[in-house]
Amino acid sequence: MTLGPVAFLAPFLLLALVVLPILWLVLRAVPPAPVRRRFPGVALLLGLQDEEAAADRTPWWLLLLRTLALGAVIVGLAGPVLNPREGAGGTGPLLIVADASWGSAPDWAARQARVEAALEEAARDGRPVSVAALTAPPVEARFSPAEGALAALPGLEPAPFAPDYAAFAIPEGTAGTLWISDGLDHPGRAELLARLEAFGPVEVAEAAGIPPSLGPPRPEGGEVALEVHRPSGGPAQVARVIARGPDPAGAVRVLAQGEAAFEAGATRAEALLEMPSELLARVQRFEVGGVRSAGAVQLADDGLRRREIAVLGPGADEALVLLSPSHYLREALAPVADLIEGDLGAVIPANPDAIVLADAGRVPEAAALEAWVRGGGTLIRFAGPRMAASEVGVGEDDPLLPVRLRAGGRTVGGAMSWGEPKALRPFDPEGPFAGLDVPEEVRVSAQVVAEPGPDLAERTIAALEDGTPLVTAAPLGEGRVVLFHVTANAEWSGLPLSGLFVRMLDRLALGAGGGREGAGGLEGTVLVPEVLLDAYGAARDAGERAGVAGEAVAEALASGPGAALPPGLYAGEDRAVAVNVIGTEAAEAGPAAFEWPRAPGPLVVDEEMPLGGWLLVAALALLALDALLSMWLAGRLRLRRGAVAAALLPLALALAPGGADAQDAAPGGGPATATPGEEAPFDAEDIQAASDVTLAYVVTGDPAVDEISEAGLLGLSRTLAARTSVEPRRPAGVVPGEDELGFYPLLYWPVTADQPTPGATATEALNRYLRGGGMIVFDTRDAGFRGGGTTAEGRALQRIAAGLDVPPLERLPEDHVLGRAFYLLQDYPGRFNGRDVWVEAAPPGAERIEGMPFRNLNDNVTPVLIGGNDWAAAWAVTDAGRPMLQVGRGPAGERQREIALRFGVNLVMHVLSGNYKSDQVHVPALLDRLGN
Repeated sequence: MTLGPVAFLAPFLLLALVVLPILWLVLRAVPPAPVRRRFPGVALLLGLQDEEAAADRTPWWLLLLRTLALGAVIVGLAGPVLNPREGAGGTGPLLIVADASWGSAPDWAARQARVEAALEEAARDGRPVSVAALTAPPVEARFSPAEGALAALPGLEPAPFAPDYAAFAIPEGTAGTLWISDGLDHPGRAELLARLEAFGPVEVAEAAGIPPSLGPPRPEGGEVALEVHRPSGGPAQVARVIARGPDPAGAVRVLAQGEAAFEAGATRAEALLEMPSELLARVQRFEVGGVRSAGAVQLADDGLRRREIAVLGPGADEALVLLSPSHYLREALAPVADLIEGDLGAVIPANPDAIVLADAGRVPEAAALEAWVRGGGTLIRFAGPRMAASEVGVGEDDPLLPVRLRAGGRTVGGAMSWGEPKALRPFDPEGPFAGLDVPEEVRVSAQVVAEPGPDLAERTIAALEDGTPLVTAAPLGEGRVVLFHVTANAEWSGLPLSGLFVRMLDRLALGAGGGREGAGGLEGTVLVPEVLLDAYGAARDAGERAGVAGEAVAEALASGPGAALPPGLYAGEDRAVAVNVIGTEAAEAGPAAFEWPRAPGPLVVDEEMPLGGWLLVAALALLALDALLSMWLAGRLRLRRGAVAAALLPLALALAPGGADAQDAAPGGGPATATPGEEAPFDAEDIQAASDVTLAYVVTGDPAVDEISEAGLLGLSRTLAARTSVEPRRPAGVVPGEDELGFYPLLYWPVTADQPTPGATATEALNRYLRGGGMIVFDTRDAGFRGGGTTAEGRALQRIAAGLDVPPLERLPEDHVLGRAFYLLQDYPGRFNGRDVWVEAAPPGAERIEGMPFRNLNDNVTPVLIGGNDWAAAWAVTDAGRPMLQVGRGPAGERQREIALRFGVNLVMHVLSGNYKSDQVHVPALLDRLGN
């Protein structure tokens, strides 16, 4: 039976509540016990009779107290449960399937918690289970006891690609299914749903929102356009798009950022990042800020690389270099491209991205040049006296010219001119020069004139104020031909002397591809993976993975990555190709949300809480209070303050959550003395540790490991004293269960492979330490912790943490306060530079508040931090202050040691000050630092 948020496991016991009114009447009729007092004068009253005797009644408030006590007993025995899960329990096999795709990564901790709750419930009911990730290689569901699935649950991880529904084999028989969905409409989802419903009842759990994804970048002159998708729509929202890459010193930084503003209900929004070519060439990846998903990342490849452009034109004497057309072209293109020198016959085999011809009449090697353009090249030509005199393209179509030309050209502004020099018309907002400002001082005095035709307006991309074409363009095969109707020097116009000339060539150079981007030309090649993306969007070194055929990469570019070819950067001999989750074809439609036949259930459900025990304890407390009040009414108890406190003390201790610990002081305020059987008093070392900041490490029993731990915390303490206002004492070594841990804000625990599992006393001490606000840093020192116990140290950590109250964990997000508690950090290395650092998971639904660039991940300090980077080895110093162990090689190693020390400072500051850095007071300063 369910009444609102409370359900009863034995509701028939509630029928006993009808006894309460009868009990009220019975107690009301029974008078309290009389007060007996000895008084000698009573003998004078013997024999007297009171004709008007009246019986007293029990006070109403005492009756109410007894009624409530009995009611609490009855309701408590009926098995009340707060927040019961509908459909909880059951019989028969249970099949749990999870999409485990890139769309599941941002809230993967909540999905694991949902699976864990289902497995625990199945274990209580004795149901066999099968847990399958639909992104894993094709497997058949096999059922086994739920206890084994619980042990293997930490190894369940999302993948950076879409699930393969067709490859999932459902066994014969009948079973219930729990589907942990990512909400996206992947191909084959409806068919798999029909197969599972034929197998048995299907329960779907899905998050409230679907993470946004990022489409491929589109260079548009000095800007890059990226489209952000949110499949489920929603209210008006702004998404931040970030471009990251190395600065001149090699450090990866934020190079540019922009905003994509979603209107209410819209599923697409575009962000424009202002990026000159020099900056664009440095970009390694684009990402949606605050979203930890491979779908929100676009790796950059040769499509954004620096272009190779050949400039060919008539030369000039050194004294007349400023009159040479090629001089202005080289000055304009050198900042944005690599220039190739040589004649036309030499540069065509080099396959540049673009070829620029200045004032060429009849083009030598015309057939070879035409074939190169048709293959995807870009030819940019400039007019001049030679072109006007050669009558190229006059009265006939020339494939190397976008339009036909009139004979002789046109001169303005002279004695035989048609008028004053002409200014430029504003550029078409839909053309390649859209958004560029036209300087008023630019004037054109001569030009070659295009012959009117039906397609002239369509091919004109820049014009003079009288409508005469200034720049025309036309496609030729896979490439295009562009013609400036003026010279490349200042002989016919002032355009080459203006900044507009540089920006126009910049737009044309960025649009030149040379036919080498995309999937074309990959047949017969072999590409080696250099960087791979995980489901969270983090870049991982591909290691020694074997090369893949170019045809497989081309297929992944067309249909998306998969288990055989995950997203990442694949490099060949002359090019690098990025395989992203959202490719060009996928971006045209964008990820869509799946419409289920019935509304799916929430991913996060309220935890069931049995209330029977609390009600029985409350009934005992009410009965104890009833006994005290009854004694008081009978005159057997005088309610003095000290007596009441002594009587209620056992009750208060029984109701306390963890009992009560007390330390008695000796009379007169002196130090306490221990009696046999009691805990020893705190010594001077404990008192000193509580008075000052003291960092501590857990003693492992391995002398070498313990020596490094002590030296590491000593180096970190000295760094804190030198750089901050924190002046820690010398570190201390502690043994959980034997030493008091509450004096130390941080425990560094180096995990060894043969470390014994803590006993019950040690486990209770550690849990009390975590509940009290302490923080434990588990360091497996293997740079390979993945949460699945893949190393001996990882398995030892699982044994150690099995009895601890460890909250749900997630990889350290980029906007966690640990990255900005004192220093602004993006990596957290130690002696190793692994990127897997685990902290307490963000609460479900944690979102960025308007005006605050960081989420409120958790109000308090994360109680547990897990990694394998061997931080103590990087911090360790001798008593003389010199580094104890080598980190890396040369300057790069010392830089890594410095970042490790900065992470240690952030760690201690986080422990001592919590999440104060999330306060909006600090936002302007943080944004200013991030921008620089």
